Amino acid sequence: MSWCALLLLAASASAYSAPKTLLVVGDSLSAEYGIARGSGWVALLERRLAARKIGASIVNASVSGETTSGGRSRMPALLARHKPDVVVIELGANDGLRGLPVAAADANLRAMVAAAKQAGAAVLLVGMQIPPNYGRDYADKFAAMFGRISRDEKVALAPFMLESVADKADLFQPDRLHPLATAHPVILDNIWPSLAPLLKAK
Repeated sequence: MSWCALLLLAASASAYSAPKTLLVVGDSLSAEYGIARGSGWVALLERRLAARKIGASIVNASVSGETTSGGRSRMPALLARHKPDVVVIELGANDGLRGLPVAAADANLRAMVAAAKQAGAAVLLVGMQIPPNYGRDYADKFAAMFGRISRDEKVALAPFMLESVADKADLFQPDRLHPLATAHPVILDNIWPSLAPLLKAK
């Protein structure tokens, strides 16, 4: 095998090798609400990265009950402190459950995306949906918001965090809002395909 081929193989093998900082800004769905520490999707992600020898340090800045407004207010300090290479924005569920205006959530998410990009980070936006009992028009506008922001701002999107979870009552805690630990591997698998290329690219 030629030296050129060997160098190409080495470059491919080390695509993930440079240590990165991944910042997760989310709500209770990422903050392990109601489940054992270390069993949420962010902790599972950390173990997956280690198993695949992907050098990354994860900062989980998720707060139960957080809205897009709260995330927007916290984002500048988080970016300044952690200087992340990749930012995962998992917010909006609490806005939807409280019936807050979609336009306000949209503006907040766009501001967070812009701040992260300005800081030099790649961004993954995590999509969410809410039950139709909040009104079909509101639910449709809320769900469509994430894809629209992803397209407009040219950032990666995990279309629906709770795909293959939301319709299974046995995967939820008694409040029917927060998934059990058994659902979190599915959540990670929903997010991983959109996240992995960002870790490789940065």
